[in-house]
Amino acid sequence: MSGHVFKYGDSVDTDVILPARYLALYKEQDLAAHCMEDLDADFVKKVLPGDFIVAGENFGCGSSREHAPIAIKASGIRCVIAASFARIFYRNAINIGLPILESAHAASEIQAGDELEVDLSSGTIFNVTANRVYHTDAFPPFLQEMINAGGLLAYLSQSK
Repeated sequence: MSGHVFKYGDSVDTDVILPARYLALYKEQDLAAHCMEDLDADFVKKVLPGDFIVAGENFGCGSSREHAPIAIKASGIRCVIAASFARIFYRNAINIGLPILESAHAASEIQAGDELEVDLSSGTIFNVTANRVYHTDAFPPFLQEMINAGGLLAYLSQSK
């Protein structure tokens, strides 16, 4: 997968990813229309399918709502790379089929607008712009299958 980077700092919480005033929305595209709007008002105008979010420590902290990773995925973001994730966000992201990678080194060096290529099966992040390669833990095969299926529910429905 390849795309361009939207870069954010530390402790980007779920209330910033998707403000609470939109929690009554339930369609994925409606949620995506408000993704990151309190932090980056132009995000939804600029994001393209396949792009990446790169952030610092504790991405997805705050409330445990699934709306936040759903909004990110529905906006077109293909993967989130951060120095670290809040555990509940990490689980929610995997459950809805949004790949996330932890790499403090990559998160600190990658810049907004950089072009990345990511291989989830090897845990390789290639910054095309800076000609730099970063390695992180690859997803185990069963998690890759779950993400490829579109999340936990889709994965479980396939195995019936």
